[in-house]
Amino acid sequence: MTSKLTPDTKPDKEPDKHPIQRLMDNVWLLLVLGFVIPTVSYTLWAWIEVLRVPQATLP
Repeated sequence: MTSKLTPDTKPDKEPDKHPIQRLMDNVWLLLVLGFVIPTVSYTLWAWIEVLRVPQATLP
C-alpha cells in the first residue's frame, strides 16, 4: 500500500535540509560569525598595514 500525502497528513520523515539552509537557520552561529569575521579581517589588515610602514630615521 502506498501512502499519499494529503494536506491533513504529515510525511513520516522530513527530507534533510541543505547544509546552507541549516547554517542560515542557526541564528546564534550567524551572530558569532558576524562578530568574528570582521574582527579577524580588520585585525589582520591592521597588522599588514603596521608591517608595511617604513622604518623612521632618527635625527
